[in-house]
Amino acid sequence: MEYRTLGRSGLKVSSVALGSWLTYGAKVDVDRARACVRAAFDAGVIFFDTADVYAGGKAEEVLGVIVKDYRRSDWVLATKCYFPMSEKPNDRGLSRKHVMESADASLARLGTDYIDLFQCHRYDDETPLSELVRAMDDLVRMGKVLYWGVSCWSAEQVREVCRLADAMGAVRPISNQPPYSLLRRDIEDEVVPACLDEGLGQVVFSPLAQGILTGKYSGNARPEGSRATEDFASTWLKGDLRTPILDAVDGLVPIAEAHGVTMAQLSLAWCLAKPGISSVICGASSAEQVAENVAAAELALDADAVARIEAAIGDVRLRGAV
Repeated sequence: MEYRTLGRSGLKVSSVALGSWLTYGAKVDVDRARACVRAAFDAGVIFFDTADVYAGGKAEEVLGVIVKDYRRSDWVLATKCYFPMSEKPNDRGLSRKHVMESADASLARLGTDYIDLFQCHRYDDETPLSELVRAMDDLVRMGKVLYWGVSCWSAEQVREVCRLADAMGAVRPISNQPPYSLLRRDIEDEVVPACLDEGLGQVVFSPLAQGILTGKYSGNARPEGSRATEDFASTWLKGDLRTPILDAVDGLVPIAEAHGVTMAQLSLAWCLAKPGISSVICGASSAEQVAENVAAAELALDADAVARIEAAIGDVRLRGAV
């Protein structure tokens, strides 16, 4: 396993992280989740990502059960807040009230005294940035949060919050969590350069484009148990299982074979070869999936291989929402 510094902080994270979106607390029970975590931890994964909204809090609860099997200091545990957790008007967004209460609720569900990385799941137009920055700074000073980050923020939003934190003498964010893959590269033009300037590392999600880059949907297949066959999970695949995308992905097959790796490993290694990427977050419902994903950390692609991969995909991009 490779360990990378997250942004310009001193925090080390594994280059491959284990995520829990659409899996733990939902379609994956505690025993299977524990097997996934064990496989990840044994392979050197120390970075585990979740969010309060995943499975309505159940994903955090499942991790809270499992984390007790380990020494807490060996984990880098990340969670998020922003999305509604109930119909109550203040149970959402990034107000001081919601951020403080969300942190306490996540700590309770996770069964831990502190969160390593507390992330703003989206940008909140209704809350002054100064209010958010002060709330995060207070959480850090209280010891409930060690570092904080953002998710899916624009380049200007990242620059603005960093300028404001400096002006306030407050702790800056150290990370951004955007979607990023061979099929979704929009962060490259503005977001990544802004984050490199400001010292934020990218912790990317959906690096396999909801499984499309594994090749499982080749020939318009819909394997039983895949996200394409599930009503809720398929929400993020709608409009993306199109012939041009699937044909482009098929073009990666000979490149993967030449490197002796799977399509998934090739796609993850491509992400890790790009500037500013600190870690790729991979979901898994089995220990076997974990082992396949983690092996991507061992594949170092040279510039020629990166160019051939990008040429195979060309200008084909996802159009579905994230």
